Formats: sequence, C-alpha cells, structure tokens
Amino acid sequence: MVSNKVHTISNSYHLNVNLTSMMEFVLLGFSDIPNLQMFLFVIFLFTYVITLMGNGTIILITGTDQTLQTPMYFFLGNLSFLEICYVMLINLWTQKRHISLFACATQMSFVLIFGNIECLLLTVMAYDRYVAICSPLHYPLVMNRKICVQLVAACWVTGVPIEIGQTSQIFSLPFCRSKQINHYFCDIPPVLKLACGDTFLNEMLVFTVAVLFVMVPFLLILGSYSRITSTILKLPSATGRAKAFSTCSSHVMVVTLFFGSAIVTYLRPKSKNSSRTDKFLSLFYTVVTPMLNPLIYALRNKDYHLLTFSLKTIDIFVLSCSYDYHAFFPLFMIFLDI
Repeated sequence: MVSNKVHTISNSYHLNVNLTSMMEFVLLGFSDIPNLQMFLFVIFLFTYVITLMGNGTIILITGTDQTLQTPMYFFLGNLSFLEICYVMLINLWTQKRHISLFACATQMSFVLIFGNIECLLLTVMAYDRYVAICSPLHYPLVMNRKICVQLVAACWVTGVPIEIGQTSQIFSLPFCRSKQINHYFCDIPPVLKLACGDTFLNEMLVFTVAVLFVMVPFLLILGSYSRITSTILKLPSATGRAKAFSTCSSHVMVVTLFFGSAIVTYLRPKSKNSSRTDKFLSLFYTVVTPMLNPLIYALRNKDYHLLTFSLKTIDIFVLSCSYDYHAFFPLFMIFLDI
C-alpha cells in the first residue's frame, strides 16, 4: 500500500515536471486597462524609437569624437549600450503575448543581469566623479584607460553566475496555477505568484541579491556623493562650485530614477494587490530611464558641439528609419488588444 502511494506521488511529481517543461505563459501586459491600449501603444513606440536614437547617438559620438575620450564618456558609452540591450530585450521577446517557459526564463535572466550591470556601472560612474572632484591630481593615474576597462569588465561579469543561478532556482519550481503572467515581461514577482509549493527560500534569495546588487551600490553612491558635496562646498569660487555640481547633476538624476524604482519594486513588502504597482514601477527602469538617460546627459552637458552633432545624427537616423518604419511596429503588439 505504501509502495503504491510512493509510486503515485512519484508519477504525479514527474507529470508536474513534464507539464512545467512544456508550459507556455501568457503575458497580460496592460490588458487590465483596455481603454488605454492605443495610448500605451503610441507611448511605448515613441519611447522605444527615442531610446534607440538617443543612446545610439551617444555611442557613436563617444566612440568617434577624440575630444570625448575620457573616463566619464567611456562609462557613458557603455551605459548607453546597456540601455539599448535592455529595451530591445524587453520588446523583442514580447512581440506576442505567448512566451515559452524557456524564453521566459531566458528573458528574466538577461533582465536581471542587465539590471545588475547598470547598478554596478552607475556606482563606477559615481566613483569616477568622486576621484575627479576629491582627488583631481591623482585622477589621471587612478582612472587610466586600463583601469576603466577593467572596471567595466567587472561590471559585466560579476552578476552573470548569480542571476543565472537565481533564475534556475525560480524555474525549477513546479507551475501548476494559472499560465497568465500579470506583467509585460517575465519579472520575478509575477512569475513566483504562479509557482506551487513553498517559495520562501526563493523570496529570501531575491531579497538577498537585491540587497547586494541594488542597496549596497546605492549606499556606495550616496557615500561618494556625500564626500563630493563636502568637497564642493569647500571650493572658494562660486563658479567652481556651480561647475562641479553641474558635472554631477545628470548622474544624480539617473541614479534617482533607476535605483528609486528598483528599490521599491524588489525590496518593499509584497501585497496581493501590488501587481499593477509593480508593472508601473518596472516601466521606470526598463523604459523611462533608458529613454531619459541620453536626454539628461545631453541637456546637462556643457559641450555644445556634442548636442549639435547629436541633433544632426538624430535627423539622419530618422530619415533612414522612415523607409523601414515597419521594423518598429511589431514590437509593441503586446500593448494592443489585437
């Protein structure tokens, strides 16, 4: 009798595993607000095009203009490349509402990896500003080309094994509830809600990784800027203080947008009715921040030739894309109820 029960439980377990491996999820997107579907489609199409043009322009300029071959612009070029990867990942994997379990796991893994890279890269950029303002005489030695490349490489490599392991842990759970993910991409909170069994260990792992890759970098950035502010206030010249604050202001704005939304999304206590809040918060670090980054850095930049060249490049880019506008259209079908 006991043997039969064990055999039945074993068969049931293997059945759940097989069902999980063949499962296909449905991304609900913003279907809970049908009256705004067309409006959201236009908004997301606009932000996607602006993100590609703005960040692509920064990559082109920082890579070709010899006067911008400095650590600050080197890090900015890497940040822009990361933002393009981020926004293309979100849109290319969600052209249709249906997404396989493997595709969902892959998307989640890359979203988490790119998010970790951005947290670390923004921290490195804060360190660059700290050295430039607090130790200007040592800046050429401390932030030489080799060290900058090593710092960026460390940002790109550090989070990969951790996030792959975390994603594997999440998708090793059996999914026997609804297949509908109440989100516009495969994010951790909505996917965990579909899992059966005890998810406490997974939730604790998510919290721990969020503290390591979100909260710790944010605190390091705060520490850097507290020292920077203290140093700037000691400058005798009002013009010098204004110039120093202007140098850091764009980075502070980006950090506030990105870290603010990420901290609230992954570190706040979850409730049963937090799905819509999570979706709108996710928009900030997956859509809004990548779009605003080039605008913030361009408008706050004192190199007027950079902004002028950016506008000319964008004009050329728009003209070239106008002949192939269909390339952008399918990416946003998820926001239309069709």
